[in-house]
Amino acid sequence: MTRVCWRCDARTDDDRRVRCDCGEPLWLDTDPDAVPDSYPTCVESMWDVLPLLGVDAPAPGSGLPAAAGGTPLVRAESLDTDGVTVHVKPEGLNPTGSFKDRGTAFGIAAALERGERRIGTVSHGNMAESVAAGAAAAGMDCTVLVPADIADERLAAIGRYDPRLVRVDGDYGRLYYEALEVGQEAGVRFLNSDAPWRVAGQATTALELLAQLEDAPDAVVLPVSSGGHASGTWQAVRTLTAAGLLDAPPKLCFVQAAACAPIAEAFARGDDTVTAVEGGETIAYSIANADPPSGNRALAAARATDGAVVAVDDDAIERAGRRFASAGLAVEPASATTLAALEPLRDAGVLDQGDTAALVATGRGFGDGGAEVATDRVTLSGVGSLFE
Repeated sequence: MTRVCWRCDARTDDDRRVRCDCGEPLWLDTDPDAVPDSYPTCVESMWDVLPLLGVDAPAPGSGLPAAAGGTPLVRAESLDTDGVTVHVKPEGLNPTGSFKDRGTAFGIAAALERGERRIGTVSHGNMAESVAAGAAAAGMDCTVLVPADIADERLAAIGRYDPRLVRVDGDYGRLYYEALEVGQEAGVRFLNSDAPWRVAGQATTALELLAQLEDAPDAVVLPVSSGGHASGTWQAVRTLTAAGLLDAPPKLCFVQAAACAPIAEAFARGDDTVTAVEGGETIAYSIANADPPSGNRALAAARATDGAVVAVDDDAIERAGRRFASAGLAVEPASATTLAALEPLRDAGVLDQGDTAALVATGRGFGDGGAEVATDRVTLSGVGSLFE
């Protein structure tokens, strides 16, 4: 699977490379000529639409990888806002309750095809639970690196799948890069937030959405944290457009919590580069990434599609969450940001009356793990010793 830099177009066949020498993230090379001539008529899982991405994809196997995706697209009249017609894609229906299962499914299937048995991730949210569950189903060794101050309920939700859980003292934001280096040296495949395999799997959210709607929506609205899901969505739109299946690409509109919004702030300033911020507290903690590794790529995606990146405060997120609930949809606060974003997107002229918006409700959030969990603990500088 050739990997290519989205910014400088540098290429590599090293399937353990995650970032380009220029510093930007890689993604899988796509071949529009390999894309089928039409959308599938039946979408039961992500594997039904993956051929639309034009990548060299693994076989799905069984367990979580085979079950990921295939979420419906719901017409939600009660969520229509300011003349904008709303459809919702409830990603909470994935096996562990979030879109992260799509990227995990692709990553685990690809790793197994290569005979790899050790995977890991840096996460204290939905991605950690997804990778731990996928590894358990596949019989793989799994290491999850979490911050030292992780909440007990999150630890329990991850721990029920029995991974090796390691609390890390120090700058958790730097752990993303530390894990890439350690993984290379120790032969552990880290399926982090914007790894190329993960981005390819998460591109299937948009592929499904576009296959499920008779006409492409005017906008796709989704929360953005690391930028991995936003990147996959852009990759899907780019490939379908190049293949001739998408005549009018939707605007890609990304949403952040106002307390931690580095990508939205860069968009508002007109910058091409995202600058790290000091993040504040927010109920949408799962998207509170102060230094997003694919922030520049998400920023470029919004601009390339005439979309936008906006920030919404916790009051607006709470109101949107109640509206989702009144429509019978249980979503985590990060997902509620998509509905909260419709008003500022209308105010900015990105959306007009009569437009159609597809909101990606990325997850349901954590449940109660219900048991105490054993963990190891290291400092950031000691991560490399974990695999000795």
